[in-house]
Amino acid sequence: MNYRHAYHAGNFADCMKHALLVSLIGTFLRKPTPFMVLDTHAGIGRYDLQGPEAEKTGEWKDGIGRLEHESPESPLAPWLELVRKAGGPRFYPGSPLLASLMLRPQDQLICCEKHPEDKRALYRLFARTPNVQVHERDAYESLRALLPPAQARRGLVLMDPPFEEPGEFERLAEGLQTIQTRFAPAVVALWYPIKHRTPVHAFENALKDAGTRDVLKAELLMRPPHDPERLNGSGLMVIKPPYGFAQEAQALLTRLGTTLGAYESAVTTLIPE
Repeated sequence: MNYRHAYHAGNFADCMKHALLVSLIGTFLRKPTPFMVLDTHAGIGRYDLQGPEAEKTGEWKDGIGRLEHESPESPLAPWLELVRKAGGPRFYPGSPLLASLMLRPQDQLICCEKHPEDKRALYRLFARTPNVQVHERDAYESLRALLPPAQARRGLVLMDPPFEEPGEFERLAEGLQTIQTRFAPAVVALWYPIKHRTPVHAFENALKDAGTRDVLKAELLMRPPHDPERLNGSGLMVIKPPYGFAQEAQALLTRLGTTLGAYESAVTTLIPE
């Protein structure tokens, strides 16, 4: 697999995923008890938008590049403030860096990245951050090895594979079953691309057939999902969404959709409790 996220960092799909991630982590901060975040496909943590990869595609210009003048009253403001804190506008933070900036001393972030070069970059990024662990592990193996967490009874598991290999939706569904077996209280966020609807519908049916309950679906589409060769949108399935998250997610996607010129955005209950 030769996927490198540096070509796509800061695009519309990143904006959608990360705005929702910050909202999700924010719900854990309502209580003083510690929590854990497991990021199974962590990447390098921070991306140079003036680097050759980002400049080659320019995808960030139609994503984070359009949000430079967002109002402080915008629902996107908490996420955008973290982007600035992490080095924006030149450097764009991936999900592990965003999560780390929200941790309190009692909380923990566990990052897994199976590419040795990317793992080393991530390790350097967090070398002086005591409550962040970096593992060179396969994402799906990490679910069996690292769950349940030793020091927290609450947690969020983020799985956002690159979808460069066949069968990724099936592996996501199987991974969810592993999480629910080993760490039942976890909130789980599963990111997926939307090229056309057939694979997404099959994924939804797999979750339903497995007996999964309490699933929220958030999607942002830039175009009608008719071209299987193009990234037309992205989605996030959230299992056990925290109280109030659905309303926050809708506000975030509505604002993103307006600013980025999206075709459609929606937050719906896929499977009730």
